[in-house]
Amino acid sequence: MVAQLTPAKLTELNERAQAVRRNIVAMITEAQSGHPGGSLSAADILVTLYFAEMRVDPHSPQDADRDRFVLSKGHAAPVLYATLAEKGFLPHSELLTLRKIDSRLQGHPDMKGIPGVDMSTGSLGQGLSAANGMALAGKIDERDYRVYALLGDGELEEGQNWEAAMFAAHYKLDNLTVFVDNNGLQIDGPVADVMSPLPIPEKWRAFGWNVIEIDGHDYDAIYQAIQTAKTVKGRPTMVVAATVKGKGVCRMENMVDWHGKAPSHEECTLILSEMDD
Repeated sequence: MVAQLTPAKLTELNERAQAVRRNIVAMITEAQSGHPGGSLSAADILVTLYFAEMRVDPHSPQDADRDRFVLSKGHAAPVLYATLAEKGFLPHSELLTLRKIDSRLQGHPDMKGIPGVDMSTGSLGQGLSAANGMALAGKIDERDYRVYALLGDGELEEGQNWEAAMFAAHYKLDNLTVFVDNNGLQIDGPVADVMSPLPIPEKWRAFGWNVIEIDGHDYDAIYQAIQTAKTVKGRPTMVVAATVKGKGVCRMENMVDWHGKAPSHEECTLILSEMDD
């Protein structure tokens, strides 16, 4: 029987995710630049990882035994920054420096400058390869940390992902769990129309992965997928998470225009007010 999240933990995750989403909107508005749609769609996955599962400590961000996380879809950096701030790696006040000159919170995460960031990402398609290296190193060094990564569904159009998929299966990286933020939209329109990677679950199964399909906004489903992945031996796990682009902000949900557009200050005020209702 897979462990269940307690009602208290579910309430906490919901409150954390709401705070993360508010900060995503506020920081992108302040910067007048950024990617709200895919940041909002991934919030529930990151919050569940950081507050219900991952072994990380903001007081020891380079602990050799920490769990690792790679945000392969690096343009969704606001969701990572906001989650790290919730966890205590960053002061919340710093979030409003997003994309400003001399800020360490640039449009893509920097592992050299930001505590809690395990890999610099942004060139799409490369994050899984980095996660593979971390997972293989853990195997070689006989450490018990686990590696998590988040890919975008549009990102699956990049060929390096599929070389990395073969690598992970070949080396039996069962300490690796990867999520696909399957919101169906990318900057140019529906993923299926631009360069379809569908069917996503069947492709990963064909590459030798354990595949789990979930609702990416259901904390219990996310948590149980993580727990199930830990029981699978000899194969990496891919969690295909059905999500909504812009989740939590009504005017952004399933709207491709909000892939990489910042709200105006007036829109931000209205959005934050609506999120309070």
